Amino acid sequence: MDNEEKISVLKEDIDKAKNVVFLTGAGVSTHSGIPDYRSKSGIYNGVSEIPETILSEDTLFNRPKFFYDFVMNNMYFPKASPNTVHDKIAEISNKKGTLITQNIDRLDSRAGNKHVIEFHGNLYNIYCTKCHQPVTYEEYAKSYLHKDCGGIIRPGIILYGEAINPETLNKSVAAMQKADLVIIVGTSFVVYPFAQLLAYRKEDSKVWAVNKTAIPASGVNSIIDDAINVFEKL
Repeated sequence: MDNEEKISVLKEDIDKAKNVVFLTGAGVSTHSGIPDYRSKSGIYNGVSEIPETILSEDTLFNRPKFFYDFVMNNMYFPKASPNTVHDKIAEISNKKGTLITQNIDRLDSRAGNKHVIEFHGNLYNIYCTKCHQPVTYEEYAKSYLHKDCGGIIRPGIILYGEAINPETLNKSVAAMQKADLVIIVGTSFVVYPFAQLLAYRKEDSKVWAVNKTAIPASGVNSIIDDAINVFEKL
């Protein structure tokens, strides 16, 4: 089948499904002007140290200015808006499903999606690590030190070496176990434990992947294309 035929079958599968789970990554937000991570134009390209070092608790607390500068200069895009892919996923999720996303940009919620699990947290859940008070983006944009107590401020994202929130993991597994259709979008699907979620699907659930490259998972119907080209036709 060519891509057009595959898109037609995917559309039928979505119409027939009773419970859809979307598993999404950075390829969903690139058309909103947010770069991905590891491509030639990604935020990790040409960095002075490996991401596992930069985005770690050790760097956050021992080199807070270095951590802050990297995050502020490379990861925040407050003017970005949801695109067609966010909108379509929100429409389907709100009717009959759940989105589990690796994305930390909050665009899915801004697209009106009421059923979002942010697997790696989000950049705008900002708080002081000393007094644990919430902090606005505007305040964080001025300084990484909390004006009230002098504590180091951080975004509520999962850093390298940190565990996924157990509640998030439990909700994600429960969603996968209910789904009769799983759609993987805009992710190379190599980051664990996110990629492990597929192991919790029902035996008879259908799985589709819409990505620019093939993903390393068996039993998946693949559409090799940019997500925006596919979702504009759904």
